[in-house]
Amino acid sequence: MSIPTLRQIKRPLLQLVADGREFQLRDIVPCLADHFALTEEERREVLPSGRVRRFDNRCGWAQKELKQEGLLVSTRRGYHKITDQGLEVVSQDSIEASDSPSDAQEPCINNGQNGRTPEELIEDNYQIIREQLAIELLQRIRDCSPGFFERLVIALLVQMGYGGSLEDAEAVGRSGDGGIDGIINEDRLGFDIIYVQAKRWEQTVGEQPIRDFVGALQGQRARKGIFITTSKFTQSAKRYVSRIDSRDSKVVLLDGDQLAQLMIDNNVGVSTVRCYKIKRVDSDYFDED
Repeated sequence: MSIPTLRQIKRPLLQLVADGREFQLRDIVPCLADHFALTEEERREVLPSGRVRRFDNRCGWAQKELKQEGLLVSTRRGYHKITDQGLEVVSQDSIEASDSPSDAQEPCINNGQNGRTPEELIEDNYQIIREQLAIELLQRIRDCSPGFFERLVIALLVQMGYGGSLEDAEAVGRSGDGGIDGIINEDRLGFDIIYVQAKRWEQTVGEQPIRDFVGALQGQRARKGIFITTSKFTQSAKRYVSRIDSRDSKVVLLDGDQLAQLMIDNNVGVSTVRCYKIKRVDSDYFDED
């Protein structure tokens, strides 16, 4: 089955704690996952940010709603237990969340958004904005000159922590020798060198350009290279790279989608419009012990 909505989680959660003992949510989540017969993949599925598991997030919000409705109560930090009202609801074998006072207090929780939590709604919509930004970035890159694209790639690698300063990278990043578009130190101390080829292409990059790049690396007695394109790589190109003996050369392929995401993550070619901070209660602040 698909991951249950937070509404679907509430009744089983309440039933699991109907023995009246204190519980921590982290101990209940696996039991709920078993109750819904979730697969390992469904249990591990995360929100777009990659920081929180989707099912865990929904269980957390289900617990919050039950607490707001007076069916659960906090006993001490991180622990809850069912209330008399909660036991009565369990005995009635139903939870009428839509009739609860929390409707007025938490409209975004109870507005029927396909059972998604507020955090899910934020992250899902953020992902849509990010995907649209990536598409726009690639289009702008394709409209620029090849020289600009090569400089952009070097700037991105420097921003990611390679090569020290941008000036140092540019000083060695314009060789154009033997199919090499850029050269950058792997680290600030210059223990190893990475050779870069940047192709501002519309068509998919096949195996032959990768073979040529590997040949250029070997001609330079280089062991590490990055092939970056604004398009995609064929499966044969990817298979060829996977077969390269790492003792001879190590080549990383970076397609347009990955390039755009790295630019967004490292603030290259983008600027921040606004920020929203999600805050939660600081339990330590209210600790009187």
